Amino acid sequence: MPMLIMLGLISSIGAYAAIPAGYYSTLKGKSESDLKTALFQIINPHTLVSSYQNLPRYFQKTDVYPNSSRWWDMYSDIPLYAPSFSGLNREHSLPKSWWGGLTNIPAYTDLNHLYPSEAAANQAKSNYPLGKVIGSKRFDNGISIVGIGENSGGAAYVFEPADEYKGDFARTYFYMVTCYQNMDWKYTYMCRNGVYPSLQQWAIDLLLEWHRGDPVSQKEQDRNEQVFLVQNNRNPFIDDPELAEYIWGNKKGQAYVPATPPAPGAEANLITPPNGMTLDFSQTALGMSSTAQVQFKGENLVGSLELSVGGTNRSCFTISTDNVGASAANAVSGTWITVRYTPQNVGEHTANLIITDGGLDEGSRIVQMRGECLPKPTLSRVTATQATEITDNSYVANWEIPADDVIDYYIVTIRRYNSAGVTVYEQVAENNSLEITDFADDTYHTYSVRSSRLGVTSEESNVITVNHNAAIDYVNTDFPFAVETYPGGIVRFRCSETAEDVRIFDMTGRQTCCIDHVSDLHEITLPAGVYVVTARNARVPVRIVVY
Repeated sequence: MPMLIMLGLISSIGAYAAIPAGYYSTLKGKSESDLKTALFQIINPHTLVSSYQNLPRYFQKTDVYPNSSRWWDMYSDIPLYAPSFSGLNREHSLPKSWWGGLTNIPAYTDLNHLYPSEAAANQAKSNYPLGKVIGSKRFDNGISIVGIGENSGGAAYVFEPADEYKGDFARTYFYMVTCYQNMDWKYTYMCRNGVYPSLQQWAIDLLLEWHRGDPVSQKEQDRNEQVFLVQNNRNPFIDDPELAEYIWGNKKGQAYVPATPPAPGAEANLITPPNGMTLDFSQTALGMSSTAQVQFKGENLVGSLELSVGGTNRSCFTISTDNVGASAANAVSGTWITVRYTPQNVGEHTANLIITDGGLDEGSRIVQMRGECLPKPTLSRVTATQATEITDNSYVANWEIPADDVIDYYIVTIRRYNSAGVTVYEQVAENNSLEITDFADDTYHTYSVRSSRLGVTSEESNVITVNHNAAIDYVNTDFPFAVETYPGGIVRFRCSETAEDVRIFDMTGRQTCCIDHVSDLHEITLPAGVYVVTARNARVPVRIVVY
């Protein structure tokens, strides 16, 4: 397997040469749950990647073949080349829907499980668990297979990567259930809620098999170093593969002994942040600011670490403190400072966070800072359209993309109604559709959509109602009939021809309105509430939520 371009700390004498002395010093002697929690305390929290939209900028350091501009895609062998990201998606190898997909959760932009993926393979993979395909295949491009699995944890299908990447994905999943062991998982095909073991037993067996059969590659080691220079944390299962055996495998119950432990002496040692780390604020709208957190963790530091900002655009970057005390940095969890990027003009800005003193022999340590300021965007209102592909337990929410808007992502607000009341949650989508998979037969849903760009969100769209009684594709009926709702109680009718004898009922069955003839785009106003709308020449009633 070819190696990635090596930028930074990788040394030819092995993976341990690049691990900062003392990084894993708290692990020795621990086992099982205590060992996993000690890892959690090391790798979570971490410095967050500031922008999901600009992940391709990071991928150019982490996922490009050496001596080439070809993207290193573990999902397909279609040759695609950087810096263009056309044809690729930013793929959450552990599906974002498993935790709900919200953007304010660190896992959403965690580079340790984000990879570039060819779009068709990504779409086919969906949110299915990893597994061995033994039945009929839905997708097979020679690298990725989706089909009926030997075990799937209850999912309809599984995703099986190529043999050369099975270990990569296994170690990615080990990292995720360790770094986010405090996460409440919405889908538990492979994951288990709770700090230990955090995986279903069938998933443990599968991942250990893949972990052992496909050992750590140079690609993974190099990528681990690049992620460390961005996020200030590492994947420990790449640094020491035996950790998986101590936590889940054939060394369970044994006290962890590092195979080749770095040996910190009594000298002052700053473990994080690493020298040369990049703090990338990506794109920020004019008039707004972005923040990032940086961990300072050391051993045997004496005196304070002195912090300053220097460089061309130093006035754009401020730090929450100009010194970090030795006792705070030497603590087991270290300490954190806040860096704020507040641009005053459109353009790119760079500066350095300079770290000195603390008894360090190396002199100053530099964290590079970068930000880009763009004009504050003005976003058009999204138009939600009727759901499609409605089944007994799922449907696809749809919306129209404003032609001239540049969008980072869409926020879909789903309201789930049943006898227990209403549950409101949000999911994030990159394109103009999203599959919703919790459409139980005792519920009906509504959804609305907002677009987001540089922290600015658009006005909420109209609301679309989805119910099981209306599980047809409106576009394909003889007489399309739909009802849209807007803030302020506005109700708008959409129909291909005049609707006759339109009646509106509240949820008690009481008729609240009757209109003899309704043409397309006809509007009325109703009090907030849930209603059923019928028309004599429409096949099915339409349920709406007025707000």
